[in-house]
Amino acid sequence: MRWLHHLFAPSAKRAFPSERLQRIAATIAQSESAHTGEICFAVEPALELRALWAGQQAHERARDVFARLRVWDTQANNGVLLYLLLADHRIEVVADRGFDGKVGAEQWRSVCERVEQGMRAGDCEAAVIAGITALSELIARHFPRSQDYVDDNELPDLPRML
Repeated sequence: MRWLHHLFAPSAKRAFPSERLQRIAATIAQSESAHTGEICFAVEPALELRALWAGQQAHERARDVFARLRVWDTQANNGVLLYLLLADHRIEVVADRGFDGKVGAEQWRSVCERVEQGMRAGDCEAAVIAGITALSELIARHFPRSQDYVDDNELPDLPRML
C-alpha cells in the first residue's frame, strides 16, 4: 500500500505554492530573530523507488536530507530541520548535536504532532508555521539571541522543495 502512496503522491507545489513558501520563509526569518539557531524546512512529495524498495522510512530520509542540505554545518551546531514527507503524511525533526542533552525526543515529537494536527485539519501552511513557531520557542530556550549578536543567516530561510 505504501508504494501506491508514493507513486501517486500529492504535488508539493500544489500543497506549497510560491506565495505559501514566501510566507513560511518570512516566518522562519522572523523566528530566527529570537535565537541564534537556524531552521530549515524541507518538503518532499515521495521517496524514490529505490528508497522505497530498500524500506527507507521518513526518519531515515530526514537524516539524509539534514546532511544533504548541510543543516549540520552551522557554527554553533544548532541547526534544525523540519522535514515533511507528503506521501507518508510524516513530519520529522532532525536537530544538530548542539541540542544533545538539552532537548529531548519527546519535545521534538510534540512539534511534529502539532504539525500533524494542523495537516489533518487541512491547512498545511498554518501547520508548518505552527511547527516553526514551536521549534523557535525550543531553540530560544537554549540558544537565545543577545543584543550584540550578528546574524550570518547560515541557512536559507526559503523552504526547500525536494
